[in-house]
Amino acid sequence: MSEYFSNIRTGATTIATGMAITFRHFINAVKRKGDAGIDDADYFKQVDGLCTLQYPGEAVPTPTRGRYRLYNDIEDCIGCSQCERACPVECITIETIKVTADDLAACGKTSGGQQKRFWVPVFDIDVAKCMTCGICVSVCPTDCLVHSPVADFSEFDVSNMLYHYGNLSKIEAEAKKRKVEEEKAAKEKAAAEAAARGEVPAARPAPQPKPAPGPAPESAGE
Repeated sequence: MSEYFSNIRTGATTIATGMAITFRHFINAVKRKGDAGIDDADYFKQVDGLCTLQYPGEAVPTPTRGRYRLYNDIEDCIGCSQCERACPVECITIETIKVTADDLAACGKTSGGQQKRFWVPVFDIDVAKCMTCGICVSVCPTDCLVHSPVADFSEFDVSNMLYHYGNLSKIEAEAKKRKVEEEKAAKEKAAAEAAARGEVPAARPAPQPKPAPGPAPESAGE
C-alpha cells in the first residue's frame, strides 16, 4: 500500500512541477525575450519571455563560420570535375567543352592567373541532396567552390533547390561543340593528307633519362 500512495504522490508532484513551469512562462510571455544569439556572451542572461520569431522578418542568428549553401564562382572554375568525383551523394553535375586555340583569350583566366581550357556549360548543384560535408570545397584547386553564409534557403518546390552556375547557354554550348568537332575534323584531314604524301609527322623528343643516384654519404663514425 505504501508503494501505491508513493507513486500517486510522485505523479502529483511531477504534474504540479510541470504546470508551475508552464504557468511561469505564461505569465512572462507579456515580455519579449532578448535577441542575443547563441554565440553571444549574454545569451543565458536574457529574461524568460516570449521567444516566437516573426519569420521571415526575424530570424535566429547563425554563426558566421559554418557549412551552409554551396556557391560556385564560375569565373574561377577550370572545369576539372574534382568536386563532382569527390561528392559522396552525387549532388554536383558538370559538363565541359574543350576550348579551341582561338578561344583561349575569350575563355579567360582565373583570378589566380591560370588559363582556363574548358567551357563549363553545365555546373549544377542540387542542394536538396547536399549533405554539407565540405569535401568538394576542400578538393577545389582554384577555391571557386565555397560554402556561402546563406543558411536559410527553404523552398516550396524542391526543383527550385537545383542551382545552375554554367557559363554558356544551350545555344552557345552547341556552337562550341560544333567548333571543336570542326577543328578535330580539320586535324584528321590534314593528317590524312600528310600520310597520303608520305610525310611522317615529327616525333616527340625522347625523355631524358634521370641521373643515377649518387653514393650514400659515409657516416662520420665510420
